[in-house]
Amino acid sequence: MSQLDIQEYATSDPISLTVAVRDALKSAVRDLTIAPIPGKLEQYCLTPASTVGALEVGDLSVRIEPKIGIPQLLSLACYAIGRVRFREDDFDFPEEEALPDAVALALSAAARQAFSGSLFHGYLGREDALTTVRGRVRFDEQIRRRYGFPLPAEVRYDEFTADILPNRLVAAAVRRLGGLRLRSTAARRRLSHVRTQLEGVSLREYPRNAVPRVAFDRLNAHYRGVVALARLVLRQASYEAERGEVRVSGFLMDMNAVFQEFLTVALRERLKLPARAFCERRIESLDERGRVRLRPDLVWTEEGRTVFVGDAKYKRADFGIRNADIYQLLAYSTAAGLPGGLLIYAKGEAEGRAYTVRHAGKCLRILALDLSGSLDEVLHRVEEIAEAVRALRLGAAAERAA
Repeated sequence: MSQLDIQEYATSDPISLTVAVRDALKSAVRDLTIAPIPGKLEQYCLTPASTVGALEVGDLSVRIEPKIGIPQLLSLACYAIGRVRFREDDFDFPEEEALPDAVALALSAAARQAFSGSLFHGYLGREDALTTVRGRVRFDEQIRRRYGFPLPAEVRYDEFTADILPNRLVAAAVRRLGGLRLRSTAARRRLSHVRTQLEGVSLREYPRNAVPRVAFDRLNAHYRGVVALARLVLRQASYEAERGEVRVSGFLMDMNAVFQEFLTVALRERLKLPARAFCERRIESLDERGRVRLRPDLVWTEEGRTVFVGDAKYKRADFGIRNADIYQLLAYSTAAGLPGGLLIYAKGEAEGRAYTVRHAGKCLRILALDLSGSLDEVLHRVEEIAEAVRALRLGAAAERAA
């Protein structure tokens, strides 16, 4: 099997691809640019955008590395999912590991720590027909189903079991990762050990956009790390399909989504706002008839009124600030009736600056967030962005008062 290792937004060396492999690869990674080499038959250069991870297409194994390290990526993603903070040594795996292998190793390590001793148990409500009474008799069902017969009894009871949501999420994530062709022998072995520990836990399918949350308390707080990683696996694109004679499998993450989700959660925490007040949402349409709909990444509302609007952009470093991004932010602030807005890039995309729009007077601010260093260091830098958000919100309030 041939291997191709490239970094997001970087162009690969020429590689030979059959038509079937080329088409399957493009279908799996929508933002991948596959450019033919002039004068060469079935020779291409590949340029990924914000999608990172690893996949196998036929006999080709492709690894797309993020610009930031994989440990840093997992730290940011898990903080966005559940405000979970990992230590640096929690992601102790070789740097050359592909993303799905690294996730499998991290999940296995977190499971080993969470399962130390035994699996966490909880009470699960069940309804059953038993020959002995247990819990409460369901008299309505007993009469409807077994009128005149005392047994079996329709009962409802609470069972103390390991087959509860936190363990089900981990089991589903282990199955998802286990279905991939992991390069790492250690990842496969450790994942198999976790699967053995979860025997007896029912396997469930969870849609990517509807992975349930777990309510934590002092009893199950030790599960935070492994549940965050499990939810991360279940929410990302685990790709497995047959396209003609070509099999495609892999694990992919969208850095745009990771950056936006992390920024939303980190800003919300620093602004001390509930989720319903600071999140991505639709605002007033740009035109009066409501045909041009807008949905900014960052919206702060108070009493039903939009008081701040912003957008998050994770893009290639040498792109700089695109005019289209400025136009988009101008449309958001105009539709929301605000004096300005905020555009936030990852570091390397732009330097801090501001634009005042002619004939409109709107101030469009640009800031960059450095994602390098520890999670605490990144969160400290978010405070500067939070100050800019507060300033724009105060400016909007002052304009309304005037």
